[in-house]
Amino acid sequence: MLAYVADSIRRIRLAKGFSQLDLSAAANMSQSFIANIEKGKKEPSAMTLIRIAHALEVSPRDFFPDSQAGNLASVRDGIKKEIIELLGHL
Repeated sequence: MLAYVADSIRRIRLAKGFSQLDLSAAANMSQSFIANIEKGKKEPSAMTLIRIAHALEVSPRDFFPDSQAGNLASVRDGIKKEIIELLGHL
């Protein structure tokens, strides 16, 4: 799952014409942190994914596969719940 998210962030970033430095500035994160996420070395929290998605003007859901496969769906549901809880605290 982490590899898919990392690849999705990179793919969307490049499609939007952002460099890692552009994204890091827009998301208020370090460029090295963005690089480590894209390399799969760091696992982003739900809040980090929200910040990156906001900077890229996409939904955090765009970072995840759109599959109804049993285990993948339950992982995605768990992440959605965490995001909803975090948004409730904003």
